Amino acid sequence: MIKYSLRCDQDHQFEGWFRNSEDCEAQTRAGQLECPFCGSSHIEKSLMAPRVSGTRSQDAPAQQVPSQPIAAQDQQPVALGAGGPDPQQLQSMLRAFRDHVVNNADYVGNKFAEEARKMHFNEVEQRGIYGEASIEDVKSLVEDGIDCLPLPTLPEDQN
Repeated sequence: MIKYSLRCDQDHQFEGWFRNSEDCEAQTRAGQLECPFCGSSHIEKSLMAPRVSGTRSQDAPAQQVPSQPIAAQDQQPVALGAGGPDPQQLQSMLRAFRDHVVNNADYVGNKFAEEARKMHFNEVEQRGIYGEASIEDVKSLVEDGIDCLPLPTLPEDQN
């Protein structure tokens, strides 16, 4: 699954999840996407910063790239749901997202970078995949314009 930052003709910003970039383009051209704020179907991709994560087997814990620099390397971005969904609701949403990926994509293990690259260059059929990749592999994928994102880590994963 690929997350894109999207914008409508009224300049509302929102995100959308797609199986691949072609699905995003096709749905945009067909007018199948709709702004959740105003209902406009005039949607386009907006600029976005890639998120990079490694595997749990790395020495340092995987971190998403924060919008602001962090002072200490051992800190991770956190949020307090003031006025938003409660933490249990957020965990439930993240669990549902991860379950959707696991149930609808192929697990490729540590061959993730290799398979993603093959799909990007149309050497194999486009499909949803998930697996493990080193931080170097993920950086290389992003540099090559290949979209990927980390699966959420949930509290039960830490046990």
